[in-house]
Parts: sequence; C-alpha cells; structure tokens
Amino acid sequence: MLKQLSIASLFFSASALAAVEPPILIQGAMDIETKVLIDALDNPKEVTKGSWTFWEGEMAGYPVVVSRTEIGLANAAAATTLAVEMYQPLAIINQGTAGGHDPALFRGDIVVGETSFNMGAYKVEYTEKGKGIHPEKWQHFDVVMRLRENGELVNHAYFAADPALLEHTLAQRDRYKHGNVVKGVIGTADEWNRELDRINWFHNTLGTSVEEMETSAAALVAEAYKVPFVSIRILSNTDQHQQDFDPATATNCQHFVIDVVTALIKKQQE
Repeated sequence: MLKQLSIASLFFSASALAAVEPPILIQGAMDIETKVLIDALDNPKEVTKGSWTFWEGEMAGYPVVVSRTEIGLANAAAATTLAVEMYQPLAIINQGTAGGHDPALFRGDIVVGETSFNMGAYKVEYTEKGKGIHPEKWQHFDVVMRLRENGELVNHAYFAADPALLEHTLAQRDRYKHGNVVKGVIGTADEWNRELDRINWFHNTLGTSVEEMETSAAALVAEAYKVPFVSIRILSNTDQHQQDFDPATATNCQHFVIDVVTALIKKQQE
C-alpha cells in the first residue's frame, strides 16, 4: 500500500538535503505536457541533470517533483532512473497525450493504464527476397529484466499499474469534465501510426487502447526499483474518428492529474 511507503528521513533533492516525506513524481514528455503542473507547484526549483529537467516543489503542502522526460523510450527510461535515484519517490505518475486505437474512445477521453507494454518489440520470421513485407505476421515479444535480488531473468509481456494507484485514479473520474476516464492498455513505441488497418491490428490483436512513446519504459524502471506506478494518458488525436491533434488536451490531462495528486496527498496526510 502507498501508506507503507511514506518512510521518514528520505532526501527530497540531490542538491537540497532536507529530510522530508518522499515526493510524488509526475512525468510529462514535452513542455505542453508539463507547464500546467509546474505552474501548480509552490516554491518550484529547477534542477537539470544531463538533458533532463526536474522541478521540485509542493502541492497542498506535500513535496512533488515534475519531470520533463523528453520524448521516446530511451529518454523516459533515463529520466525515470535519474528521478528514482535522486528522489526515491513515493509514487510515479506518468501522464500526457496519446493517439487513439480503441474506436470506442474519442479525443479528450482519458485512459488510465491498467497495463502498458513495448509495442515496438517484435520479431519477424525469415521470408525470401521478393516475397514482400507482412507486418500483420510480426510477432510481439516480451521485455526481459534481471531481478536485483538474485540475478534471475524474468520475462515481462507487460507492466501492470500499481493496483492502489489505479483504483485511486479511477475513483477521481467524476472530477474530469472533458470526456470519459477509463482503464485500458497503453502501447508504447517510438512510432506515430496513422494507417487505420495497422491501428486496428494493434487494437484487435494486442488489445491497445492508445499509443504513445514513454509509458512502458518508465514502468520498466519503476518495476526494477519497486516504486508504485500508474500512467494517465489523454487522447489528443484519433484517426478512428478523423480527430487531429489538439494541444488543449494536454492541459486538460494535467488538470485531472492535479486532482488525482491532491486527492492522493490528502489520503497520505490522513
């Protein structure tokens, strides 16, 4: 449970050695996915490590760190690893925009990731020259991680959200007024797919609700460090309904995330 992870005397910052509660880490890949969150921080302090930037502050009197991960799996993994090492967070909330796969969802709807997986991890069987390209036959494969405790290799077909964080996030759905909030499957890849047959293949074969470029990489790192994790992704566009990218969706998602975080803080302080 999240309450059990509130360990006293953890350091809030690598640069400010103040013993406080472990912060909640909120991630977004781009400026439009983090600006509202940064503006919501009290007493924000900017910290840059390599190419990745963090804003330390508070929401409702509780420490919160906003992380701009930058775009893509490699960036998300690096930024998450840095954040865990620097802050030892209570929980990680990855959030931002996504493209729709599920035809039941529309621009502005939010998917809370019950699971996420590396949608770009696949193998292709040998095919003779001249026999063509057949992506519908490509086979998805698991991500392999080594356990810190004993060095055992473990296959992960997907990464599951922390059950308590998932339940808590879905419990706030009535606060959101710009669409529906549902749980679903998040497919992550350094891709932007707009071929409807391919999108439908992903949805029908692998169960994807949305696609984006960071969640499963951040979830992998959270799993390695045993930090509770959930991803909150808003449909900024969906070719299922010919709805193009709308940057306002990023703002709406962040406001919902603030509602989720402030409710979580209230629960922590009870």
